[in-house]
Amino acid sequence: MRPVITITFTLLAGTASAGGAISTPAAYPVAANVETTPYDWSGRYAGIAGGYGWMDGYFEPPAGYPPTEDPLNGAVLGAFAGVSAQFDNNLVLGIEGDVEYNIQDVTVTAQFGTFTGGADWQGSARLRLGYAFDRLLIYTTAGWAATHLEAEYIGVSTTTASFHGYTLGAGMDYAVTDRIFSRIDYRYNDFGTSELDFGAASIGADLTQHTVKFGLGVKF
Repeated sequence: MRPVITITFTLLAGTASAGGAISTPAAYPVAANVETTPYDWSGRYAGIAGGYGWMDGYFEPPAGYPPTEDPLNGAVLGAFAGVSAQFDNNLVLGIEGDVEYNIQDVTVTAQFGTFTGGADWQGSARLRLGYAFDRLLIYTTAGWAATHLEAEYIGVSTTTASFHGYTLGAGMDYAVTDRIFSRIDYRYNDFGTSELDFGAASIGADLTQHTVKFGLGVKF
């Protein structure tokens, strides 16, 4: 009987050992942390923008007539392009230019006559300095600005004049995808002074403007 008991005990021990091995929980590998690469604003880009412009015109007529101040407000639509470089400290430095069209038709009545017209084309060349919060870029901008004004002295003649000054502003860009970004931009434009020469009369003009625009751009 002793050999039978020994064999039985051995079989039971082996079964228990096998059962313990099966019940032991399997070890699963721990997933490694995946690091995402911060968005890089470096590179060239271009886009379109539109909004509204509030332009103030100060006009100095010939001697003997009082000056007038008249609004030349209207929609603004145009395009922009530039290039940026992002540094390790998240500062972004760039150069940008834009060309825009003012959709406005203004009539001004003075003591010595009636005038129609408005500032049509305008543009700027600027530096941009910003700080990147990953896909959000907050920037300031400043540089040269110009506009072109066309006017008609009803019953007398028509003329054009170019104005040159400066622009200051700020805005935000947000990268919707790796290539597409949206924009909101505010700008103050001081176009300086120029003279409208109608032949029979010469009028000095000073133009300033506030614009708010929304845009969509592509990064190359």
